[in-house]
Amino acid sequence: MTASPDVPPTGPDPRFRRRSDRLLAILSLLDEHDVVRLRQFVRQLAVSEATVRRDLSDLEEQGMLTRTHGGARRSAPATELPMRLRAGQSHHVKQLIARRAATFLPQGPCTVALGGGTTAAGVARELLYRNGLTVITNSLSTAAEMGSRPNLRVVMTGGTVRPNSLELVGLLAESAFASVTVDLAILGADGVSAEGGVTTYDEREARTNAVMVRHSRRAVVVADSTKIGRSTPAGVTGLGDIGDLVTDSGASCEELRRIRALGTRVHVVGAGSLADRG
Repeated sequence: MTASPDVPPTGPDPRFRRRSDRLLAILSLLDEHDVVRLRQFVRQLAVSEATVRRDLSDLEEQGMLTRTHGGARRSAPATELPMRLRAGQSHHVKQLIARRAATFLPQGPCTVALGGGTTAAGVARELLYRNGLTVITNSLSTAAEMGSRPNLRVVMTGGTVRPNSLELVGLLAESAFASVTVDLAILGADGVSAEGGVTTYDEREARTNAVMVRHSRRAVVVADSTKIGRSTPAGVTGLGDIGDLVTDSGASCEELRRIRALGTRVHVVGAGSLADRG
């Protein structure tokens, strides 16, 4: 039997059997090159042209790329990845980061604010069996996962839903976070740098997170190494307001040194160790 001409002779690459993995690989290729031809996607992903075309159409509908004659180019400026794609990125590393951040909670009854994002959601999973914990969150996914636990008291903010992150933002969310003072605030970020501070893509999300930080006794940012040294459009807060940053060993040592110099404690996980990097 003769193979279809648009199916690579080597068969599908097992790394890209999941659609979410293929979509991330497509965006990664477009980040490296101004324009990528259809045949390049087929060769790199080891899937058929028909599969690539469907994936490109899906990403174009989400505003992540622009189709060209015979290929695609990345949308400019780069846009935020939807949460369903981010969930598959660096899963093991994010799990280590979440486990480390969960150890910062004080013993006994306490109140913690949890922001949105996949790494903060990982922290939520680490806390599912904790007793005496009150959680206030603006994340729909976190509230759904934690709200069914009888040992936890979960408070959901109001607000407007952001489709990409499933977070509630705006005046209602800000008012909810401003109405309490929590022992610990844990938030994710799209960028963390000495120069730009903690940043995200959406201005409303940034304002909501800023209120959460201001009304906490201790603020912790959880961000994998791809976010370190990056600055995105909407500023949340300067690093002087962040007590701790938890990241992984792929982060730039020089950037972490600059962050430490601003007074933020830096905790690095990875390579089988949960030790802080000095």
